[in-house]
Parts: sequence; structure tokens; C-alpha cells
Amino acid sequence: MAIRKQDPVAGLFVGLLPQHIAAAYEKLFGKGRVPKEHAADFLGGADVVKELCDWGMAHAIPATPNASASFQAAPPVLALQGVLAQLQAEAMKDQERLLDGLRRLSEAQTRSDGFPRDCPEHLVKVIIDREEILRVSTHLVNSARRDWMTLETAETDMPLSEDNLISCPSALRGQVRIRGIYDAATTRIPAAMHNLQRCVDAGEEVRILSKVLMKLQLADRTAALLPLTPTGTGGAILLRAAPIIEALRQFFELLWIRAMPLGGSKPSAGSPLTPIQQDILKHMVLGEADETIARQIGRSPSTVRRNIDAITELAGGADNRFVLGVLVQRLGWLPRGEEGHD
Repeated sequence: MAIRKQDPVAGLFVGLLPQHIAAAYEKLFGKGRVPKEHAADFLGGADVVKELCDWGMAHAIPATPNASASFQAAPPVLALQGVLAQLQAEAMKDQERLLDGLRRLSEAQTRSDGFPRDCPEHLVKVIIDREEILRVSTHLVNSARRDWMTLETAETDMPLSEDNLISCPSALRGQVRIRGIYDAATTRIPAAMHNLQRCVDAGEEVRILSKVLMKLQLADRTAALLPLTPTGTGGAILLRAAPIIEALRQFFELLWIRAMPLGGSKPSAGSPLTPIQQDILKHMVLGEADETIARQIGRSPSTVRRNIDAITELAGGADNRFVLGVLVQRLGWLPRGEEGHD
């Protein structure tokens, strides 16, 4: 439908260009044309006149023998085409700057971490300085473009308190998928749980495993940081060897399947387990003893054991709890987090 001259047209440009320019165009379009020498006064300044011309929304009409020079609004469709063309040109410039910045980042990373990308002998680097390990770790998470994955044990040489909380990865502010698998012992440390909740609130996906045996940091398919000590700060290996990194990623994914989402989630569709059995199962696969589970869910140890026997029977029988864990995993009875990613 054609836009009538009396219809408001500023809405066409909302969010595309400054509001005062859209308003000036609407005013000029409503008027049709004004004498060129009066355009600045009519529209609010010579700079507005220039911007309308730059955006392709208006143009000057030269004088003719029958009329003096004037300033006229372009038809709305042509004005919008001019705005979009200008935005496209600016976007292309932004894209060029972004690509140039990424190239500079790659070059700077090569110089700063000592890993020339074309030198196989430098695909492994041993780091023993604590400050350099922390620096490399920070560098890796900020360089991730798609995935950041970590394994976290409960071992640390830094006191965990409300005054010493770990900052959430800054990569959470972008489009990077952040996943972490944490040792179940971490959930029994209030300050550590507080920190985990902050990361979850910021967008990190967190799962808990009964025992995490080593720390690990993986950035995309480009780098991995492996500890040489239990805490990870006494020494580490920085890897850029693609086959090893891919193997570590597969190792992480296998653990991710086994791990339980922090706080659990709704049972899988078709699970025959009752809510209390689902809750018990969630704690059981984390390796917690019956008495611990009982305290966690507010029931007696005998109730816990009775429900575990019921789960075992529903699963078809199992000689021990490890086998039971494998069975319920295969049956799809373990709570699942939201995947939604490749």
C-alpha cells in the first residue's frame, strides 16, 4: 500500500538512524519542499540538512527559469533504500575492521604465548610459573570463539571464601558455549557453591560428577591446558596438537554424558521412577552414601535403601550400584540438562 503524504513516515526509520534525523525527514516530507536558503532554519540546522543528504533522504533541486532552488524530501521508499544502502556500507566497513582485528589478535597470540602456528616442535609447552599459568588460562578463555570446557577437581591452593570468589569467564558475555564438570565435593563447600551459582546465572552449563580426577581447560579445537599438579597452579602443559585436543574433547563429552546437571532437572520422558526415586538416584550417581542422601532429601536411611531396591528392580536387577548406574543411564532415567547445542 502506498504511503499517503499525510501519513507519519518516521516509523519507517525507527532504530535505523538517529531519531532527530527521522523527525526532520518526516517534517520535510510533510511540507514537500522548502526554499533551499530556508532549509537549515526549517529543519533545525545546516548539519541536519547535510545528514539528510548523506543518508539519501533528501536532495537539493537546482533553480530553473520558473522556480528558485529548493530542498525536497525523497519519497519514503527511496529514502529507506538510501538509509539501508548507507547502513550496508557501514556494516561492510565494520566487518573489515573486525577481520583486521582478528588477524592482529592471531598474530599477537602467536607472539605472546610462544606458539608459532607453523612449528610442530612448539605444539607442547611446559609452564611452571604460577603467574604465567594464570595468564595463559585467562588468555585461553578469552580467545575461545565457540566452546570453552573445563574439568574442575575440589583441589585448590587458594582459600575458598566469600571474599575470594572466582570471576565468571568473560567469554560468557559473547556467543561462546561454556561448560564445566565439577567434582561432587565442590557442592559441599558453601563458597564454592555460591561461585558455581553465579556462573550458572551468567550462562555457564554446570554438571557434577562423583569424582573428577584432573583439571582441564579446553578452548575450541585449538588449545588445551593440562595440570601437572593436583591444584593446577604448580605446573601445566599447554597443548596445540590437534589429535590430542580432539581426544581430550571426546573424553570431556563422555564425562559430560555421565555427569548430573547442577541441581538436577526434570526426569526424562517415560521414566517410571517417582519424584523421590529420581531425587535419590541423582544423589546416588554422585557417589553419596545412604546416610548422606537421607540427610539431603530429609528422609530416613531405610527409606533411601528401600527406594534404591525399587529402582534396581525396575531396572531389571544389578549386582552393585555401579552396574545400576550404567543401567539407568542406558534406560535414560537420569535427569538431563538442556542440550540444544551441537
